[in-house]
Amino acid sequence: MAVKRGKPSSDEIAASTSVEEGLEPIADAQLASAIPANLTIDVELPARVHEQPDDEKAVALIESGADPSIVESAEASTTVIEFAGDDLHAIATTAVEADDDESAAVEVPPLPRAEGVYTRRDVLDGAHQGPESAAMLTADRLIEPRRRSHSAPEGWWPAFVYAVTFHLVNLGDSPRVRARKELDARIATPFEGGARFVPVLTRKGGVGKTTITTLMGMALASVRDDRVIAIDANPDRGTLSERVARQTRATVRDVVNRAASIQGFTDFTTLISRDATRLDILASDTDPMLSEAFDENDYNVVADLAARYYSIVLTDCGTGIVHSVMRATLQRADAIVIVSGGSVDEARLASETLTWLEANGYGELVRQSVVAINTATQGTNLVKLEEIEAHFSSRVREVVRIPYDEHLAAGSVISWDELRPLTRQSARELAALVAESMPARRGV
Repeated sequence: MAVKRGKPSSDEIAASTSVEEGLEPIADAQLASAIPANLTIDVELPARVHEQPDDEKAVALIESGADPSIVESAEASTTVIEFAGDDLHAIATTAVEADDDESAAVEVPPLPRAEGVYTRRDVLDGAHQGPESAAMLTADRLIEPRRRSHSAPEGWWPAFVYAVTFHLVNLGDSPRVRARKELDARIATPFEGGARFVPVLTRKGGVGKTTITTLMGMALASVRDDRVIAIDANPDRGTLSERVARQTRATVRDVVNRAASIQGFTDFTTLISRDATRLDILASDTDPMLSEAFDENDYNVVADLAARYYSIVLTDCGTGIVHSVMRATLQRADAIVIVSGGSVDEARLASETLTWLEANGYGELVRQSVVAINTATQGTNLVKLEEIEAHFSSRVREVVRIPYDEHLAAGSVISWDELRPLTRQSARELAALVAESMPARRGV
């Protein structure tokens, strides 16, 4: 409908009046005198109505990455999509008709792909036509499979086949080599978040605690790429330093006295002895004229310095479990190793050590601990070792036997290469179990 507003002309008014009333046309002068000077006609038109279909959604999104995994349904007709930023949000609205007894589910439309986030599959499928990122230049894409270097297999038969076929046939490593590499991987478990402390405990002397500490440290150091140190924390007189070729006369007392002047690893290495396996040893006090024994405060100073430069710190503890060094050691412990002999009294004292730890709040450490049974002690041939293992298996995580070895029985410097294969294998198994019992991530 067309509406003309304002004062109409005299001809228009005359024509309109004559049509509606059936009268003769009125003269222009008479019509002009009968109409007011200002004439306004108001016409009210109906509002324009837009009916929104049920399946139509209007989504307003800010051009920013969204986290579609966080979705809240505020009402039956509104879906809120939370963004990663605190000040960003998007709302998807829809008209929802739901029954009184059951609410209708709101389906959120898929969000558009964020710019710059795509894969090579997207390019091949035509989903993205822009330039590729540098991350897409991978070795799998660029290097021909036949030209990639493959390591030669280990084991006499796989190596023989690999050689006679001019490196065309690779059977892979032998089962024994695969088992060795799997054990190496367990020993080399990476750690994040600081050094790991492992005390080696016993309540009875002469069961081979220092020997077990040395064997475990050598097994760890020979495989791992990081640093491993064994500290002799015996408050009286330890013999850990006598199990390796000693390169310095310094002891834990020297570390305590020079702590303020140690500015780096180079300064610290002047106070330790290093084995061929790269195991570092920090000796205990050997001077019988010392008036003060190695105590809790001294151990904390040494442990704080060792934690700066080493990933694993083994502690060869004394035979007692109530002295102050033991308290400081257990407070830092990530895993513990209990050493038992093969006799009845040695096994009983080791079990009582576990009981004391459980009674003093270290129950979790006990459940994750490893018991090493040294079968080289006297009386081993007279007892049932399987019964001792069954007892400890009910209380701890794992039990490992350390066999008799003539090289260890001498009580002198231990050479890793001169040990019997079974002895090395047992020490490596012990090292792998201890590495697995410690948390891989801490404080990160």
